[in-house]
Amino acid sequence: MKKILVSACLIGENVRFNGRVKVYESRVLEDWKLQGRLVPCCPEVGGGLPVPRPCSEISGQDGRTVLHGNARVMNIKGKDVTRYFLTGARKALELARLHKINLAVLKDGSPSCSSTYIYNGSFSGIKKPGKGITTILLEENNIRVFSEQDIPEAVEYLKTIEI
Repeated sequence: MKKILVSACLIGENVRFNGRVKVYESRVLEDWKLQGRLVPCCPEVGGGLPVPRPCSEISGQDGRTVLHGNARVMNIKGKDVTRYFLTGARKALELARLHKINLAVLKDGSPSCSSTYIYNGSFSGIKKPGKGITTILLEENNIRVFSEQDIPEAVEYLKTIEI
């Protein structure tokens, strides 16, 4: 049975930046959890950031530019927290490799986990197209990443890799 990397916050673990627990309601995630498929991960906590923590945004294009040294991740207090995000992304990849994972469902909008949009770095709530650092690293290592909004597509992808 294939394992699936999942953002820990989506299944109710207390890892969100603001310290609030917010479960993403999904019958599929519940079923996968009961089947023992889910491997929860929070790259930010895994990288050494506390809960709660100041919110962070990518000041640059997106996770690819951070991963390749051309942009930074800054928190709302002006502190450069890039190293925590890079460490967390590497740990998420190690976890995926350990469990032979090639499918992930990660939280959209996160500077680590997003697969469709990130915030623009101004801490004003403005979104822009882009991917998070962990998502980019996983994809560069042949792990498909889906957002929580794309769980139906993840279900279909899982069918193709379990053949």
